[in-house]
Amino acid sequence: MATRRSVNARRAKRRRRLRLRRTVLGGATLAALSVAAYWLGLEKGAATAALGGPSPAAERAAAPAEHAAPTPPRSPTASPSPTASPSPSPTAAPGAFTASSTAGRAQGEGRPLRWRVETENASGVDPDSAARNIEAILGDRRGWIRDPSYGFRLAGRDEPVDFTVKIATPATTDRLCDVVTPELIGETNCQAHHTIVVNLKRWQEGSPKFQGSAAEYRALIINHEVGHELGRGHETCPRPGAPAPAMMQQIKGLQGCVSNAWPHTAGGTYLSGPQVP
Repeated sequence: MATRRSVNARRAKRRRRLRLRRTVLGGATLAALSVAAYWLGLEKGAATAALGGPSPAAERAAAPAEHAAPTPPRSPTASPSPTASPSPSPTAAPGAFTASSTAGRAQGEGRPLRWRVETENASGVDPDSAARNIEAILGDRRGWIRDPSYGFRLAGRDEPVDFTVKIATPATTDRLCDVVTPELIGETNCQAHHTIVVNLKRWQEGSPKFQGSAAEYRALIINHEVGHELGRGHETCPRPGAPAPAMMQQIKGLQGCVSNAWPHTAGGTYLSGPQVP
């Protein structure tokens, strides 16, 4: 009969063989599973690639790192700056004038003084239309041509002139006429240096002191200022009820006279008054 020591030795040997067998089988099984998983992964990647999708390796490469810096936001496209408003045309600026181009025939018996009209662009007055209007006033037999010493002719484009008639806005008129008297600011006309400046307000509206139409008051403006160009000075009311002389400053009041726009009567009598010192 075997001794207890030998029996125990045999049992220990059998246990070692069993443990070794399980270890070998487990390793073989794990290796087989690993190989199977590898080939399964390859087949999956090939199928995905055949369908146009990313492979697992590409998915891993595309995955963002957990602590990667965030992509900075795209700066918005700068909107274009608004187009600047065009600068006003020099011809539309205050104080810019356009000259008449139409020409006329000589009027009166005296040496014809050549003249031209210039209208401020901001006035809206057509220079050629204004020139024809003024030509009719200067050619009226109640005007200055009734005196055989005087004559006028509307000059054509680029022709030299003896005097110019400017129709200007009130502000430009005040500047050109050096108006400083408070009650006359924006209201009056003037003549200086062979230039007659007609206030647009007076040209269009007439005068509250003048009993007549705006068209009749235009005749007074032209006759009065051209009278200064001819060398005549101011006159005043000769007597109450008499026609006011054309050389009277009727815008300041009539002093008992009756409104009148013409130097002469229809019969040719000069409508005079006392000279103003």
